[in-house]
Amino acid sequence: GRRVVILHLMARLFMDPLDDPFASIERMLNTWRLGGNADAIILDFHGEASSEKMAMGHYVDGRVTVVAGTHTHIPTADAQVLSGGTGYITDIGMCGDYDSVIGIRKEISVEKFVRKMPTARMEAAQGDATLCAVMVDTDDSTGLATSIQPIRFGGRLREELP
Repeated sequence: GRRVVILHLMARLFMDPLDDPFASIERMLNTWRLGGNADAIILDFHGEASSEKMAMGHYVDGRVTVVAGTHTHIPTADAQVLSGGTGYITDIGMCGDYDSVIGIRKEISVEKFVRKMPTARMEAAQGDATLCAVMVDTDDSTGLATSIQPIRFGGRLREELP
């Protein structure tokens, strides 16, 4: 019975040419409002730079339930509830084999960096996978986060369970 809105935006830093994500989120939040036509708003912010992701988190603080950064494949250690009540993490991390280079067979990736030219076709690493996620608890009356906790299990990374 809950109305959950999931928004996906792409950051611009190191990923141009893309539309301005700050202007885009304003348009989206003119349509969707916590406590109005949405009980929770989840923003997946896909980008390279942690600074741009953090800026977005502060920009929408109090207007969305959670900002979950994605794209860099590496889980960050900054899960927090911002001062306005928005849950935030710079990057959830990938689901895949961490005995790799961001999910690609490490031998292929290392050779590409060493030779500075394309090498063999990129292939996904096939070892034990790690699942990375977050769990966000919310206040039913406001739709804002009361806590955010990383979840990691399987594979090589240290397990983290709520």
